[in-house]
Amino acid sequence: MKAFSQLIGVVALLGLSSGSSAADVSARARQVHDAALVLDTHLDTPANFRRPGWSIADDHQHEGDLSQVDLPRMKAGGLDGGFWVVYTAQGARDEAGKQAARDHGLERLTSIREMLAAHADEFELALTADDAERIAAAGKRIAFISMENAAPLASDPTLLTAYHRLGLRMLGITHVRNNDFGDSSTDPKGAEWNGLSPAGKRLVAEANRMGIVLDASHASDAVFDQLLELSTAPIVLSHTSADAIHDHPRNIDDERIRRLAAKGGVIHVNAFGAYLIPTPRIPARVQAMEALSKKYGPEGRMPADRVPAYLAERRAIEARYPVKRASLEDYMAHLLHILKVAGPEHVGIGADWDGGGGVVGLEDVSALPLITERLLQAGYGEQDIRNIWGGNLLRVLRRVQEAAVVSEAESS
Repeated sequence: MKAFSQLIGVVALLGLSSGSSAADVSARARQVHDAALVLDTHLDTPANFRRPGWSIADDHQHEGDLSQVDLPRMKAGGLDGGFWVVYTAQGARDEAGKQAARDHGLERLTSIREMLAAHADEFELALTADDAERIAAAGKRIAFISMENAAPLASDPTLLTAYHRLGLRMLGITHVRNNDFGDSSTDPKGAEWNGLSPAGKRLVAEANRMGIVLDASHASDAVFDQLLELSTAPIVLSHTSADAIHDHPRNIDDERIRRLAAKGGVIHVNAFGAYLIPTPRIPARVQAMEALSKKYGPEGRMPADRVPAYLAERRAIEARYPVKRASLEDYMAHLLHILKVAGPEHVGIGADWDGGGGVVGLEDVSALPLITERLLQAGYGEQDIRNIWGGNLLRVLRRVQEAAVVSEAESS
């Protein structure tokens, strides 16, 4: 009995619970959800594509937050698709570092294209809003491609042309550190460029010319301001939450949300727990997790037969150094606040799946109908919900691509 009580205590400290599941939603919520084109703007799932033995076609629910998106769970949660991310960690900015970033980005892009080729009966590359609607109508899953952190372009910004030809339709400027194109919101060294660098401003112009949506998530407030000013088309925040609910450098203030909406942009609300609620840093936990990572190697390269042991050791560390986890209630607090500030025509969902996103009660994409249930309970109508899940995003994509066509016509 004592051991059971201790277990319950650990569960409470971790913020874990069996919670709700998508099976708990009402028939009306499920109907509304299934009728919508459900897109997420930030799927970090390509990080798993090179894992030995891992397949997008298999159900990986047993892996917990090691993988949160696969075809069976997309179907269970009614996720029609979204933006699959070419993510590159910010490394050294010398020539060797820039070449490493270039190579990594191209490898990640290749892995996305290989997944699509291997599962052409279930997934299809989308280049336009019309493509997305056509692909969904055919019963397939939609794969747009985005880039998080423009570091792969630092050695040669003209590579953006190649990425565009291979499917890139959204570009995020920075990640957690400053880079050659602009300042990050979280670099401990502070601002380097006071917004965009000269190369960053040129990159913005090129993205506009090609019809690539610009993404200000992770970027500093100054970069956001300059993107809003310089871009000839609306911009987005692909996975960002509200400063008013939790004051964090990665979140955005209400005044900027209003300005984003006024320019026709969309903010897609993040489900990364540390950006939703205060999360203390426990040095002993960090040290233990770093040692675990050294022992097993990168998660994205971990063979399937090593995953159970790795997860068991990781969960033991989490139990030894518990940190309260954000919940579905915390996520909805951010989403509902942003909806009130921006209006339902300028809000979407970008939960950061497979990149640290997911909260108690919303652990993977199979639980997405719960968001629809909560939106209905909050008084939002079916058209609002269709806009939030995909309509607003497709509107921005159309406007960005129309602006590119007009610009090309004017320059010819």
